[in-house]
Amino acid sequence: MVMKEQLFYLPLLLLFLLHSTKTLAQPAAAPGPPAPTNVTKILEKAGQFSLLIRLMKATAVADQIDHQLNDTNNGMTLFAPSDNAFASLSTGTLNSLNDQQKVALVQFHVIPTYIPLSQFQTVSNPIRTNAGDSSRYKYPLNITSYGNSVNLTTGITNTSVSGTVYTDGQLAVYQVDQVLLPWDLFGTKPPAPAPAPAKSKKKKADETPDDTTLATSAALRPKVTLQNVVFWGVAMVAATMFSL
Repeated sequence: MVMKEQLFYLPLLLLFLLHSTKTLAQPAAAPGPPAPTNVTKILEKAGQFSLLIRLMKATAVADQIDHQLNDTNNGMTLFAPSDNAFASLSTGTLNSLNDQQKVALVQFHVIPTYIPLSQFQTVSNPIRTNAGDSSRYKYPLNITSYGNSVNLTTGITNTSVSGTVYTDGQLAVYQVDQVLLPWDLFGTKPPAPAPAPAKSKKKKADETPDDTTLATSAALRPKVTLQNVVFWGVAMVAATMFSL
């Protein structure tokens, strides 16, 4: 009886072992493609950037950054002002800007290439941001680096990188404790060029007289000559009469 039970369970044991061998032999599933980078989720996870996130979403710059990150190989660098940085702005600073100017303000914090901390020493100033024209009185951003200290200046704002929020070789997010204010939006406009001096219409003494002056002088000459003739004629007649 025992022998029959053992013979009964033997096929089941062989079937189990065969199934287990096939399962172990199957290759592991290939990992799926990496999720697209989402800059606002990175900032939300870090905390203390709620005002920047709100501004990035309102201006659609967040979508612009994600598009550039996922469709190009240049990478990006974002200088992220903290909530305290926005709170330190003068009252009404952001409200004084129109929609286009708010877009430019956020874009001014974005460099369209990936720059690790160790490479800030090699950048050429003024560095170009997504705001565009980096010439004087427009959107110049100058960066100086000494060791791990990275300083930023716009001509209006002077601040430094206070920490690394995120970096993955494609996107670098650095915290700054002041909002970077570009000159074009907050600086004094350059003085207008002085007008050219008006040309003087007064003739110089040695200038050649015009045709009108010559004609007038010519008309006066006969009159003066005739008067002289009459005067000398009368004088000669009177002298003859007195001599008789």
